[in-house]
Amino acid sequence: MKRSKQLYILLGVLAVVGVVTFAVTRYEEKQEQIEVSGEVVLEIDPAAVQTLSWEYDSEPLAFHKDETWIYDTDEAFPVDEDKIDELLGVFEAFSAAFTIEDVSDYSQYGLDDPVCTISLSTGDTDYEIQLGDFSAMDSQRYVSLGDGNVYLAAADPLDYFDATLRDMIDNDEAPSFDTVQEIRFEGDQTYQIVYQEYSEDSSYTYCSDDVYFVQQEDNMLPLDTSRVESYLDAMSSLDLTDYVSYNVSEEELAEYGLDAPELSVTVTYVPDDSEGTAEFTLHISRDPDEQAAEDAEAEDTEDESTEEITAYARVGESQIVYQITGDSYESLMEAGYDDLRHYEVLTADFADVTGLDITLEGESYTITAEGSGDDKTFYYGEEELDIADLQSALEDMGAASFTDEEPSQKEEISLTVHLDNEAHPTVQIDLYRYDGEQCLAVLDGTPTSLVPRYTVVDLIEAVNAIVL
Repeated sequence: MKRSKQLYILLGVLAVVGVVTFAVTRYEEKQEQIEVSGEVVLEIDPAAVQTLSWEYDSEPLAFHKDETWIYDTDEAFPVDEDKIDELLGVFEAFSAAFTIEDVSDYSQYGLDDPVCTISLSTGDTDYEIQLGDFSAMDSQRYVSLGDGNVYLAAADPLDYFDATLRDMIDNDEAPSFDTVQEIRFEGDQTYQIVYQEYSEDSSYTYCSDDVYFVQQEDNMLPLDTSRVESYLDAMSSLDLTDYVSYNVSEEELAEYGLDAPELSVTVTYVPDDSEGTAEFTLHISRDPDEQAAEDAEAEDTEDESTEEITAYARVGESQIVYQITGDSYESLMEAGYDDLRHYEVLTADFADVTGLDITLEGESYTITAEGSGDDKTFYYGEEELDIADLQSALEDMGAASFTDEEPSQKEEISLTVHLDNEAHPTVQIDLYRYDGEQCLAVLDGTPTSLVPRYTVVDLIEAVNAIVL
């Protein structure tokens, strides 16, 4: 009897396990069906849609089409046509992962109070799409198309329709400046940069990387190519999304300081898809009240953090004004000749150096070279040299600031650098004591910059290591 009772218990346990196993299997089959199903339940041709509206987070937005898309509330708002196409594309072939038919209680799917209601009309047919909760089983969105069914969306429409008005604006865009012909600055800085390919017989530069020059009467002043290109990159990457007005008036321009911009930059360039040229103009200004307050306290105020700067930008004659970051403002305002010129004292490629005549403490020394390019061997007298330290000292010497002040103190060291360049066979570098921290660099007889004194000490030590 006891054994028979145990047998019944075992049979009961097996039955329960079987039922659970069957239920789990059916659940997994159902879950798998949801995941792999992809039936198209709604098809709307985007080109046929004439009106589009939706409400999410109590913000209703509505647009209609009249050749182009127009914001119902304000026709002056510049609508991003691509953004509208992206939204309409959601329902071009809308797929359901699973269909629940003949629904009587929409509340269990969150559709009695939808999180978002989307309305579209083609003129012939009106559509209303309601978005409910996520399913607990697979976190897919419940959707009602008004046909009595509830669908689990294969892709959540709210990923697109959580857009606000700010997302719908057709923002201006700065192009990439791959081929630049000219840069013009007006305002705080007023001058012109031109592009000119390097030529060995150029009388303007002995640096083969120089292609940008400032026109100054009959002369052309070379600029540091990397600095100019960094400036152009700052323009191209400027974040033009935080608009403060999309239909600016003359009064508003004055409020933003853009009636008379602090700086206007016009770039003439060749677009990637064109053989002709195009122009891009960017206007930049700081908040006038903020600027006036700083000017009034200039004597008592040290450098202000860029986080405290309020600044604005406008592209050409666009009606949109954007607020830009303090960092962007500071970068774009660094547009003067001294911001973009070479900081290195010796701008020539050291591969072009064929020798050096050096004067130090009243003694003269000559270093010669044999060979060409990077394969040259340097000599002091007949002794072969390791020129690495001297080369590094020369190449690392750069301006801390620029000046045209004439030297008034002792000469520290003088170098005549000989170059493999017919137009510029030599460069004369004279370095004078200035103060305890800096030396004055005179280049080809013209005072140019103040350089850190320690770099001059490094140069002197490198020379002494060779000649002593």
